[in-house]
Amino acid sequence: MRRVSAAHTYTMKLIHPEKGSPASQGDPYILEANGKFYLYATGVDGVELYTSDDLFSGWKYAGKALREQGRIEYWAPCVIEREGTYYMYYSSVREGTKDMHEQSIRVATSSSPEGPFSNRSTVLPPFSIDPHVVKSGENYYIFYSMNNWDAPRAGTFIAVDRLTDMFTAEGNPVPVVVPTVDEEIFLRDRFRKGQNWHTVEGAFYFRRGDDHFVIYSGNCYQNEQYFLGYAYAHGEEDDLRKLRFSKMPSNDVYAPLLCRNEEEEGTGHNSVIERDGNYYIVYHARDRAAKRDLPDSRTARIAPLLIEGNVLKVQR
Repeated sequence: MRRVSAAHTYTMKLIHPEKGSPASQGDPYILEANGKFYLYATGVDGVELYTSDDLFSGWKYAGKALREQGRIEYWAPCVIEREGTYYMYYSSVREGTKDMHEQSIRVATSSSPEGPFSNRSTVLPPFSIDPHVVKSGENYYIFYSMNNWDAPRAGTFIAVDRLTDMFTAEGNPVPVVVPTVDEEIFLRDRFRKGQNWHTVEGAFYFRRGDDHFVIYSGNCYQNEQYFLGYAYAHGEEDDLRKLRFSKMPSNDVYAPLLCRNEEEEGTGHNSVIERDGNYYIVYHARDRAAKRDLPDSRTARIAPLLIEGNVLKVQR
């Protein structure tokens, strides 16, 4: 872990695994509620939960926030509160399934951010992953990733749809961020010769005034070119499907917001939190010295996120 100044100006690991706790925190999602902080993470046999009274330290493993009989591979949970109920959106597959393209987004509820959460319904059919649900105006919207097999750059892309209630998507998704550069190629000739498979996933949306941002992951966390990028839109519009997002600085330029450096790699899948007027990005990465083999060595990290107009910068 790097030494962190009082102003928290450097990247730091949030969590150091304890005895009996998971070794990794892939796809970390951060939530502040009731004077505490909660971090939800991907887990094979359930959604992992960590809690702290301080955003920057004192994190403790709190067990599984959600576990369903007969299901595994709980990916990328996000949690939002509405009228005293906490809604967890995530994807998972049936136990015994070997095809991860059977992942579908589901929703579970709890009266507490610590859970336990109980599944209520399936929100989107396979293949759907990496949900981020937000309120905009009087409505709720879900950002998520799905596949396009026929696009010139075939692969996984990010869409947004309106929720008609907290359990149901309207069924009119609009593309938000799609593959546009070679650095987003996850695997060449993945499903058929000559078709390179791209991956753009892990959307996190936030808004400042009329500035709208979607931070996303490109490529695969196991690959050297895995990175975070962001797309931007400007407007007063509350219907997030009507905004037209463009990658920054442009759709055809690879300019990562966050990528590997001398100390860490596998940098991706983020959430953002505001505290005392400052923004922080929480993401997963692994130390450069760590092995890429199992067990998963991604850990949650935090760094200041600087916002200057439509430009985002991570202070590492």
